Amino acid sequence: MPRIAAAQTPEFREDVDAALAYALTVIAEATTQGADLLVFPEGYLQGYLTDEPLARRHALNLTSPEFEAILTRLPTTAPTLVLGLIEEEGGRVFNTAAVIAHGELVGRYRKTHLLAGEAFFGPGTDCPAFEAGGVRFGINICYDTNFPDAAQAVADTGATLLVCCANNMMRRANAEPWRDRHNPIRGERCRETGLWLISADVTGQRGERVAWGPTAVLNPQGEVVAQLPLDQPGLLVFDMP
Repeated sequence: MPRIAAAQTPEFREDVDAALAYALTVIAEATTQGADLLVFPEGYLQGYLTDEPLARRHALNLTSPEFEAILTRLPTTAPTLVLGLIEEEGGRVFNTAAVIAHGELVGRYRKTHLLAGEAFFGPGTDCPAFEAGGVRFGINICYDTNFPDAAQAVADTGATLLVCCANNMMRRANAEPWRDRHNPIRGERCRETGLWLISADVTGQRGERVAWGPTAVLNPQGEVVAQLPLDQPGLLVFDMP
C-alpha cells in the first residue's frame, strides 16, 4: 500500500536556503512516517515569482552546479520528492515540478496551462509519468487542474495518481470566494479520469494576500478523504489503497 504525503508550507520567496532548510525538516518527518512520495507546493523553492525579472534572477538550470548542490543536501533515504521550482533552460523560464529520488533528478513536469500573469513562462509540452512505492503518478501544477485535458493526459500514461503542486497565495478579495472551490474543481478531474489526487499548497499571509491551501487527498469519486487544516503548516500522510 503506497504511503503518499504532501507538505502544506509557509511561503518562501527569494530565499532558497530557508526553503531548503524547512523542506529538510519536512522530509525527515515524512521519512520517519514511512512515506514513499512527498509533494511540495508550486514554486516552493524560490517562491511563486510572477515578476519576470525576479523570476529570471532566481531561476535554476537543472543541470547547473547550483542545482546539483541542492541535490547533495537531500538525504538519499528520503521519499521520492515532487518539488516546485522556477527552472531556466535555453534562455527560457518554466514553472516546473522536479521529481527527485535518492538524491537524483529523475524527471520534471512543466506547467502547461498558464495564467495571464505567467505569460513569460514557457508552457510545458510533455506529461511524463513517474513511480514511487508502486504507484504510478503524473503531475498538474495549480491552474492546470481547471482543464480536463491536463488530468486526462496523466490518466493516458496509465497513472493512478494525479499530483497537484499548487500555490494559492491570493489577494484576500480573490481568496475568499476561492477558499472552498479548489477541491470541487479537482474532484471533477478525479471523476472524469478515475484518478486519485493529492495536492500540496502554501498557507499564511503576505501583506494583503492570504493562502489557505487546501492540501488534501481526493479519491476517484472526487471525495475529500484527507485534508490538513487550512490555516497552518503541516504534513498530510495517507495510505493509498
